[in-house]
Amino acid sequence: MEVFDGGITSPKGFKAAGVHCGIKKEKLDLAVIYSEVPAKCAIAYTQNKVRAAPIEVMMKKDPKTLQALVINSGNANAITGVQGIYDSKQMVFLTAQTLGIRDTLVGVASTGVISRFLPMEKISTGIPKAVQALGKGPEADDTAARAIMTTDTVKKEAACKVTLKDGTVVTIAGITKGSGMISPAMKVLHATTLTFMVTDAHLTKNFNRRWQDMMDVSFNVISVDGDQSTNDISVFLANGMAGGKAADDDPAFWEGVRYVAQQLAKKIVIDGEGATKLIEVMVHGAKNPVQARSAARAIIASSLVKTAIFGADPNFGRILAALGNSDAEFNLEKVKLVLRSNGDSVTLFEDGAPMLIAGSEVEAAARRVLSHKKIVIDLDLNNGYSSGEAWGCDLSYDYVKINAMYTT
Repeated sequence: MEVFDGGITSPKGFKAAGVHCGIKKEKLDLAVIYSEVPAKCAIAYTQNKVRAAPIEVMMKKDPKTLQALVINSGNANAITGVQGIYDSKQMVFLTAQTLGIRDTLVGVASTGVISRFLPMEKISTGIPKAVQALGKGPEADDTAARAIMTTDTVKKEAACKVTLKDGTVVTIAGITKGSGMISPAMKVLHATTLTFMVTDAHLTKNFNRRWQDMMDVSFNVISVDGDQSTNDISVFLANGMAGGKAADDDPAFWEGVRYVAQQLAKKIVIDGEGATKLIEVMVHGAKNPVQARSAARAIIASSLVKTAIFGADPNFGRILAALGNSDAEFNLEKVKLVLRSNGDSVTLFEDGAPMLIAGSEVEAAARRVLSHKKIVIDLDLNNGYSSGEAWGCDLSYDYVKINAMYTT
């Protein structure tokens, strides 16, 4: 696998653009991603029962092939009733009409403030502007990535190349947005983060299961604040323009997909609203992978754990309590808990007994570990051979300030 500094237009046949149409005061707020040929797709949607209009439209369409995506930021078009559904359909229709393709080949997504109607007169003029600006390369990558941002402080993109078993070199790339309201639980056919990944590899129409597997080890194991959005969606497009045989069962291909998905997921938590530290939870010795991920996610989603990390407080009780809220099976007498960072490590709990005593050198060492910007919580359940990971960030004073001032 070759990792490189690329963006959404890196794979063959993909173009993109981001423009300002007026939803936001000044920043880019409308993006179009386009494939020169129809691309097979897999899509994961939010499991929130309150779904935004574009999610409802996409789930009803249930597309297996797409050629373009139109995405707006600054307005979620959520809880907007019949008008919101109509507006999302209009975005699809206008994009298809401008590109000269069928509306069944266009997907739609929105992110931003909830319960406000879309300014369709601005979007109607913005879509032709975005289509006209479609291009390849760093500028196109940059504008598209920035046009889907809301409270994000940085754009988020990743790319890699992999060589398939038949010698074909394919490219995988993606962009994502999200820094708050992040606790995705995305399921194929039934994912606020918006994620769009593309590849020029050839895939069959039956790669939904593999896409779900990628979600389960990337976006579905991150947490910023524990809130699942009304608008979460994750789209993967494969246009086959690199040629070669189908990559569905090629391990190298899916390793590349996993890499890009995990890089994007980690960039979301690093940019979490008010975040000062990246937290990685590593669970070993679980009965099976599902239980390992459940344990990791329960810990990473705990507000008490997040605030303890922010305050550099080695409160292992909060970590173990969060573990107890997971679906993982374990015997506390066998659990080992270690904190690691920057080459240092300290054991907090082992063989059913705390290693940390107030005022001890262990406590001082734990506080030193927690003073770093990346913290690893390492848990061995000693109940099997499966592992799982999850990523998140701390909760700081600034998180409260940001969300007290920003209308969602």
